[in-house]
Amino acid sequence: MKILVINCGSSSIKYQLYDADNQQVLAKGILARIGEGGSYLKHEARGMKLHREVPISSHRSGFEVMVQSLLDRNHGVIEDPSEVSAVGHRTVHGGDTFATSTLITEDVIEKMEACIPLAPLHNPPNLMGIREARRIFPNVPHVAVFDTAFHQTMPPKAYLYALPYEYYESHKIRRYGFHGTSCWFVSQRTAEFLKQPLNEIKIVICHLGNGITIAAVDGGKSVDTSLGFTTISGVMMGTRSGDIDPGLIFYLNRQLGLNLDRIDNILYRESGLLGVSGISNDMRLIIENSRHGNKRCQLAMEMFAYQVKKFVGAYAAAMGGIDVLVFTAGIGENSPLIRAKICEGLEFLGIELDETENNETLGMERFINSPSSTVKVLVIPTDEERMIALATIAVAFPSFK
Repeated sequence: MKILVINCGSSSIKYQLYDADNQQVLAKGILARIGEGGSYLKHEARGMKLHREVPISSHRSGFEVMVQSLLDRNHGVIEDPSEVSAVGHRTVHGGDTFATSTLITEDVIEKMEACIPLAPLHNPPNLMGIREARRIFPNVPHVAVFDTAFHQTMPPKAYLYALPYEYYESHKIRRYGFHGTSCWFVSQRTAEFLKQPLNEIKIVICHLGNGITIAAVDGGKSVDTSLGFTTISGVMMGTRSGDIDPGLIFYLNRQLGLNLDRIDNILYRESGLLGVSGISNDMRLIIENSRHGNKRCQLAMEMFAYQVKKFVGAYAAAMGGIDVLVFTAGIGENSPLIRAKICEGLEFLGIELDETENNETLGMERFINSPSSTVKVLVIPTDEERMIALATIAVAFPSFK
């Protein structure tokens, strides 16, 4: 059984073909800069990597290029589109309408369209990808795997804002959380790695990439998470500010004369690691420059680790304890220095790193805690595409083992 996983953005299509029978990825790729100059295809299959520029004027033509790549005599992996058994779609926002992965129907599409105001940048291209994929693969099940669904188990005390209640009732203004598919995969893999039942473990997940999510997962259920109504809150990110005093928005408007569009751009695209360092949104470059004495890069790095550390402590308190601290995503998987800075000072919680294990871990699934640590500390590489494929199988073929 072959499952095609689609992640459709405003100018890109990421895809992966997963063989459920052998539990392996047959092919993966990305079509980027769709509708722009210099559009290109990256495709990996059969141990080969292909990178070539190709005109891609629209998402429709992008899907056609993708199918041609999967069928290609030299680097393809299928002989006919009918070999695809189902299509799983990464969908960013399901509001509080969708708490689980869902078989896509016209009714589901209508409800997803109703969620567009909650994710105006993400849901429209997700829907575009669904429509194009259903056109190309009309006779197979399509499943929406919502990034927000995992966090729908949060209790009201965690997801509500202290605004007039009518704004939640009438406009669904609440904390939703994101990176849910990653947190879902990582929490399940953590239990497998520990050989313990998931419902008996209290986990704090640090999904540290260009976007950041810290999640408290108690017994396999998300009980709190750092991102909220939008993707800007919580820890400072690559270019996003993270938590700020909301009053700053009024100050920037009234005292500095900045309009809302300008403030929006500052908070989403000019802040975070980039804004503080003045160098880059890439933690690798910030670390490199900090080692050469750049004070602002040192500050950005210290601020980042400090903010993550605060969430770890807060979520341990919220759950009444912590059994496992997990690092995942680009920074979490590949930066021993940042992991060490985050864990420094958390010995009172029972968190102690093994310096050798931590420094030797580069994108590998591994324990990095010391033998005396009462809390397990893990690096678990995330695999959202695999989780989407597995969720698609569970919805479309519930009897498949």
